[in-house]
This record gives sequence, C-alpha cells and structure tokens, in this order.
Amino acid sequence: MAQAPGPSSGENLLFLTDEQLRKGIEAMFFAYRGFTADPDRILAEKGYGRAHHRAIHFIHRSPGTTVNNLLAILGVTKQSLNRVLRALIEDGLVESKVGTIDRRERHLTLTEDGVALERMLSDAQRDRMRLAYKSAGPAAVTGFRQVLEAMMDDTMRSQYDALKDQG
Repeated sequence: MAQAPGPSSGENLLFLTDEQLRKGIEAMFFAYRGFTADPDRILAEKGYGRAHHRAIHFIHRSPGTTVNNLLAILGVTKQSLNRVLRALIEDGLVESKVGTIDRRERHLTLTEDGVALERMLSDAQRDRMRLAYKSAGPAAVTGFRQVLEAMMDDTMRSQYDALKDQG
C-alpha cells in the first residue's frame, strides 16, 4: 500500500477530497455574491453593471491607463469595453484623452463624479472585507490571499503584481 509523502519529501501535506473542494467552490460562489451585492445595488440605480464597476475600479487604480491596458487587465473584447467606456464617458464619469506620444492611444481617468462613484463602490466592498477579515483573523487573511494568488495564471499574476507595485 502506498503511503502519503512525508515532510521530508518537500510535498504539500494538504490532501483535499472532492467534497472539500466542492465546499470551497460553493463558499467562493456565495462569498462573491455577497461581495458584489452592495455595489450591484449602487450600480443598478445608475443603470450600470459589473463591467462598469471593473472598468471604474481599474481606471481609478491606474489613472491615465490606456484602453489597451484596460483590455488586457479585464480580458474582455474591444467591442464590449467600448460599450462600457462610451456610457461612462457620456455620463461624465470617465475622461478619455488622446496620447501625447502616440496619438492612437486613449488615456483614461475618472472625473470627480467618477471618483465619487468609485469610492461608494469600494467603500461597500472594503466594509464587507474588513468585517470578514476581523472575523477570520490574521492567519486566515494571509492564507486567503495566498489561495487567491495561487489560482492566478502567469499572465494574471504579472498584471496583479504590476498593480501591487503601484502601491
């Protein structure tokens, strides 16, 4: 009978059953519903959805970002991003400026109204995260982030690391 690898083998000693993985997947599903519930209500009042929220978040995170950079981060089609950006620009939440070095580029920033909306959306999510982190404790917070980072592929991880480097 084969034995599980011991500590000297350097392998992770955490063996998960399909049932444990299913419970984790379901917990992530319901946690995501909770995490997005408050922003979804705020967005719905304005006729926006989660795609608008993601665009607002990453434009706020990297003011002056290009449309191409935003496309790479969000992993959406140009057509779908253009619909979202058109609405945000028309509603006065995002400003698009032609690049000074490359005039084909469009640089995106939030307007004052865009910053105010971003703050409302982020405050709602930060409040929920803060309560969850307090409840779970420091070790769980670190472990949670490690699990999330381990689920990223190389491209996602490099984009995430680039954002972390911005502060």
